[in-house]
Amino acid sequence: MTTRPRFLPERIADEPLRVSLRPESRRRESLCDQSRRIEILAFPGVQLLDVSGPLQVFATANDLFATTDDRAGAGPAPYVLRVAAAGGGVVRSSAGLGLATEPLPQADAPVDTLVVAGGRGVDGAIADGLPAWVAARAPQARRVASVCTGAFLLGAAGLLDGRRAVTHWTRCAALARRHPEVRVEPDPIFIRDGAVWTSAGVTAGIDLALALVEADLGQAAALAVARHLVVFLKRPGGQAQFSTVLSQQVLSPVPGGARFEALQAWIADHLAEDLTVPRLAEAAGMSPRGFARHYRAATGLTPARALERQRVEAARRLLAETALPVKRIAARCGFGSEETLRRSFLRHVAVAPAAYRQRFRAAGAGAESGAGQGAPVAAAGAPTKPGI
Repeated sequence: MTTRPRFLPERIADEPLRVSLRPESRRRESLCDQSRRIEILAFPGVQLLDVSGPLQVFATANDLFATTDDRAGAGPAPYVLRVAAAGGGVVRSSAGLGLATEPLPQADAPVDTLVVAGGRGVDGAIADGLPAWVAARAPQARRVASVCTGAFLLGAAGLLDGRRAVTHWTRCAALARRHPEVRVEPDPIFIRDGAVWTSAGVTAGIDLALALVEADLGQAAALAVARHLVVFLKRPGGQAQFSTVLSQQVLSPVPGGARFEALQAWIADHLAEDLTVPRLAEAAGMSPRGFARHYRAATGLTPARALERQRVEAARRLLAETALPVKRIAARCGFGSEETLRRSFLRHVAVAPAAYRQRFRAAGAGAESGAGQGAPVAAAGAPTKPGI
């Protein structure tokens, strides 16, 4: 009886990392019978990291597969990598760097994984008919994935219908409006729904690719790749911690949600108060029962859950833009206690308030600065740990 071989990092120094394939049994085994063909779809205006991030994860898995001496008899490298685009040749990314690509393969050619990148050029790619090729290519693949706004290409190809999906937090609402048959979730770093994977923005493609490597080769291999790239294997929290809004309208873009915009503005001015359903209904000029029913139909949320989200969003701004103690922020946002704020923050942002402040506090924020409602979180709050 054989066991699965493992990646074992031997040394990290100035010289390249060497990883030996050492099965627990004495006989060497291959991680896979044949290499998996990975195709990354690019187009003019593609986001550079949407292509290079996942590509480097798979390439590093190949690099760490074995040392030169170990390759004999160890089987093929895990992945064969291709970057493809309509017409092939050099494709200019949104960053201005050209990517060398191969022409799109025949739709019925063998492929293991199709990864669709995103970027500013995604709408042009859709207009140029690329979704038709994606729709024809997908049935040949064991799995299909998108990075960032590549989800719009999958949506246009009909591959997300009835599925859960995510994209960059700034485009979640747009994806939900354009494809109401898709269950868009704004927070996850990536989502797997059957054979279809989608990821959040830009660097989330690295998280996605690491998850694909883990699914293929096991956690030890994925961890070795993550360590070599100096990123988290599974980063803490979701992408909500990076967004400036929680986008509660994303979950249900039902026509009619705009009728409660005035109420949302009123709530923002009264967060510290006891906002019961009867109180909210009175502010909306409706009966409590009718208000609760119509609000949920228009927004997809109960009034209590929507209120909690709005309070969390207000707390996020104060944590990032002021030096107010967490206890005062909890009171100002209507949580009643610091512990209630902590529980709500963990539920919606997946990190504790103190950790969020440490990562995203704007430099030089004063005790009362940014106390108003409207200013977005500054982009200067770079995470303090690598890989976020």
